[in-house]
Amino acid sequence: MEQLADGLWQLSGFPKHGINEYLIGDVLVDAGAKLDRRHILKDLKGHEVNAHALTHAHVDHQGASKAVCETLGVPFWVGTNDADAAEDPRLILQRQPRHPINNVFYRLMAGPGHPVDRKLVEGDEVGGFTVLDVPGHSAGHVAFWRESDRALVLGDVLNSMHVFTAIRGLREPPTFFTPDSVRNRESARRLGQLEPKLVCFGHGPPERDTKKFVEFCAGLPV
Repeated sequence: MEQLADGLWQLSGFPKHGINEYLIGDVLVDAGAKLDRRHILKDLKGHEVNAHALTHAHVDHQGASKAVCETLGVPFWVGTNDADAAEDPRLILQRQPRHPINNVFYRLMAGPGHPVDRKLVEGDEVGGFTVLDVPGHSAGHVAFWRESDRALVLGDVLNSMHVFTAIRGLREPPTFFTPDSVRNRESARRLGQLEPKLVCFGHGPPERDTKKFVEFCAGLPV
């Protein structure tokens, strides 16, 4: 794992930055696709993990959730409006725009659902970070914000790499993965106003250029 800040690590993954998972304090954030189980559990060896949380319940973030929770014996925490889909991944597929790629991703990446022990809401504390409600890419999408050093884990509200070509650069997530792009932009603009010094994405490398991030968010179409 790579330490990005005090109490914040990025797990290894392959290819690097393709699908990201993080350890914030003692909480694993996101769990990749179902085949990511091995690398996640390997990376976490030697680290204290007391819970597993999702930024959102899309199949490339919940794939190994059941395996991780059961292997480590930890509770599962998910945003309120994605909790049902984390328990039954078919619901996420139903809620995404109709597109063949979503069907392919579901078959390749979706792991079995797992009972949610805690439904996250705005203001909750998770691993030393504060939960922010940032819907759009999914109904129950949340981000994790730490005011003390202005570190942000924002899931797929934005990407810092094209999810198919791996070309780097800030961008909105693809519309065929995002049920409500207008609301997702509202969430992104909100996060930009925080002026984070470190931004960690679900897809792509971390961003430490605050001005670049703030200007990108502010410039999103209404």
